[in-house]
Parts: sequence; structure tokens; C-alpha cells
Amino acid sequence: MGTSEPLIRPLIVIGALLAGVAVILGAFGAHALQERLSASALATWHTGVQYHFIHALALLLMAALWSHLAADWAAASAVAFVIGIVLFSGSLYALGLGAPRVLGAIAPLGGTAFILGWVGLAIAAWRA
Repeated sequence: MGTSEPLIRPLIVIGALLAGVAVILGAFGAHALQERLSASALATWHTGVQYHFIHALALLLMAALWSHLAADWAAASAVAFVIGIVLFSGSLYALGLGAPRVLGAIAPLGGTAFILGWVGLAIAAWRA
């Protein structure tokens, strides 16, 4: 890893930690919450886990492909993915646990961050 690629190590660390947290939250939902939440609330929880995990893996994929990406766009895309995990998945976790439905208004902001992240990744590949 050269000095021209300073974001690869943090991207791997963040992606790996977020993927691990997704596994923990998935297991928590499947075991600890299964008896406590409605089927609908569990489905909401699992949707949060699914998007969380996919985008954690996307961060790891970006690290693997870093030399084929325009670094500025790739970095912006990574930030968008992390924001998406926090806003989208975080709001679904909260809703699944019974938070006020008004928190559902945050999920589209996270979804928009995910979309921007994927568009940014495409641009990063195109401009490399």
C-alpha cells in the first residue's frame, strides 16, 4: 500500500467493522428479538441489517478496487455509504424496536445517501 492510497486501510477497517456489526445485529434480531417483536417489526429490522451488510461489503469492495477508482469520488462514495448505513439502517433498527413512526422520515435520506454512493462509485470508476 503506497502513500497515494492512504484511504485503503481505513476503508478496510471501517468496512470490516460495519460488516461485523451487521452480523451481530442480524443475530440479535434472529435470536433476542424473535420472541419480543411482531413479524412486521422483525421484517423492518432485517431490512436494516440487509442494507447495512450490503453497504459494508461495498466499502470492502471499494478498498479492493481502489487502484481502479478516482480517489476523490471513491472517498465521497464511501462517506455516502456510511451515512446511508447510519440513517437508513439506523432508522429501521429504531423503528423495529418501537421508536416513533416519525423516524421513518429519516430512512429516505439514508436511501438517498446509498444511491449517491453508488452513483459516486460509478463516477469514480469512469474517471479513473
